[in-house]
Amino acid sequence: MPLSQYLRRLLAALFFLTAIPTLAQESGLSEQELRQLMQLAEYIGVDYSEAVENGEIINGEEYAEMEEFADLLVNRGRQLTPSPEAEAIRKEAQALQTAIGRKASLSEVQTHTAQLRQKLLAIAPTLSLPQSLLSVEESRTLYRANCVACHGDTGMGDGPLAAQLEPPPTNFHERERAENRSLLGLYDAISNGIDGTAMASFSQLTEQQRWSLAFYVGSLAFTDSVGDVSDSPLALQDLVMYSPQVLHKNRPEISADTIAALRADPTALFEKKSSDSADPMDTARGQLQKALAAYLRGDYKDARTFAVSAYLDGFELLENTLDSHDADLRRAIESDLLNLRAQLNPNSDPQVVEQQVSDILQRLDQAGALLQESSLSDTALFIASLIILLREGLEALLVVIALTTILVKTQRRDALKYVHIGWISAFIAGFATWVLAQQFIAISGASREVMEGVAALLAAAVLFYVGFWMHSKTQTESWQKYIQESVNRSLTAGTLWGIAGLAFIAVYREIFETILFYQSLLTQTAEGQYVALWTGVAAGAGLLAVIGWILVRYSARLPLGKFFSVTTLVLLALSFVLAGKAIAALQEAALIGISPMPISFSFDWLGIYSTWQGIGLQAAILVAALWLILKGKKPGNTSSAKAV
Repeated sequence: MPLSQYLRRLLAALFFLTAIPTLAQESGLSEQELRQLMQLAEYIGVDYSEAVENGEIINGEEYAEMEEFADLLVNRGRQLTPSPEAEAIRKEAQALQTAIGRKASLSEVQTHTAQLRQKLLAIAPTLSLPQSLLSVEESRTLYRANCVACHGDTGMGDGPLAAQLEPPPTNFHERERAENRSLLGLYDAISNGIDGTAMASFSQLTEQQRWSLAFYVGSLAFTDSVGDVSDSPLALQDLVMYSPQVLHKNRPEISADTIAALRADPTALFEKKSSDSADPMDTARGQLQKALAAYLRGDYKDARTFAVSAYLDGFELLENTLDSHDADLRRAIESDLLNLRAQLNPNSDPQVVEQQVSDILQRLDQAGALLQESSLSDTALFIASLIILLREGLEALLVVIALTTILVKTQRRDALKYVHIGWISAFIAGFATWVLAQQFIAISGASREVMEGVAALLAAAVLFYVGFWMHSKTQTESWQKYIQESVNRSLTAGTLWGIAGLAFIAVYREIFETILFYQSLLTQTAEGQYVALWTGVAAGAGLLAVIGWILVRYSARLPLGKFFSVTTLVLLALSFVLAGKAIAALQEAALIGISPMPISFSFDWLGIYSTWQGIGLQAAILVAALWLILKGKKPGNTSSAKAV
């Protein structure tokens, strides 16, 4: 198979594989349909008390509506794409329908609706949170312009049209109802309306206006609440997605008064989101506590998800900085966080898990104190800044230079533009991804690691193949004829985009991670230290430029056969390194299991880590590379003269 055709196929595979995390979450229903099901489940939990009391129907119309909504949940559940999550949703919807059918207690029905809603949230696409809200006065004006006719001037459900409506409009001051209503449910009701009721869709309003209305009416029942919200570990996403009742059950460490105070005035969470949402240490602590809470209530999947997030969204972003203070402490915390995941299962001893979490939290406190008390010196900041860029950029640089030099050596300078298109596009895409992640969507650490891991794995495969292809040309006497005929023909057959794609893969996977590391380093930089930080960036860029110049200059002077031999070794080595890093990234994202070796070690620059999975793959690459090299050195070997 020609080199460029192989590249094309591998690139197509890359785009397919990077879509796997998304495809795995496809439910068979649209995002709007999933949100409507969540809304129905919440609506049943809120209004069931109006239909049934003490096992007796007190409102026939309300009860008929409960049955209708439950039936809809069951039927829609059958449309979900088969998966363990879908099966759990179907069982929960059936249990809810059965409970309503036998006129169960309110608490039992609300337990089913809360669990059903949480399971639906787990398969729904990532929620886009509001970036800011209108002022309270602006929200009140918006409410009076759109909601007064039904809900009344103050939200008591006593508007001029209220008497004509069945069911009656919501009284937003009713505390029990508000305790069971999430802000997301209110937002969806405002955006889409509620079938079978007089609640119409207000999709003509902007997203900010709809969120502002949801927060405004969701606060009315809590206006007299007082609580300390200054150090609350609650995130804006939690306040939006879950009702106060569910939050209090799932997060017992947060008082009901604090949750109520945040519903009354969420300003603190918006300030936290904009200013210190990015504090990696707080993220690590918060997600670790969520993992323990989920484990203790038997939700092992959520527990592992939170544990993964504690490392990827939190601690990993501090590793470079902590390394400059205490590398042993960094390694101990990293190892503990990765090992904790294996304990979050039904067979573990809860006391052991609680002790593990406690030990990690103590180490995180130790690391936090170390980082806070001993801020980076200018020299340490300069070195850290330089090493981040040098480490992340060197792999991409070697691939790009190898591609450009191959084209120069094969007399295809006209094709260099494809390499430049690849790496320049990667820079643009990397920065665009970062901007989107900051402004519009939340890209989790797990998603980032999956993206990097799959890209590294594909790049390793491509580089190994290219290395194999180049090695087959080092011993042949007819290499000049091959270059003039085979390479030239294959590179003009519309396949040069494969080369651009490989350059894109090699550079893009480094760009986004580099930005995240620098963003984390900025949180450790005092106001007067920016010169040291940016000097480190400049020095790193300068070193990469010098290394690139040396590689280009001296590789250009090598005879073609010698060049192919040297470049073969470089590409095979890069394949070895990237394969190890790919496995490590996919293990950190919990997509591949972790089987630690008896001895703990790591050589990050070589992509070598002490797990059997990573070492196994790298050993296979090493054996294949050695076989390839030794085979090419056999006397009289002519097989390498054949085109691959």
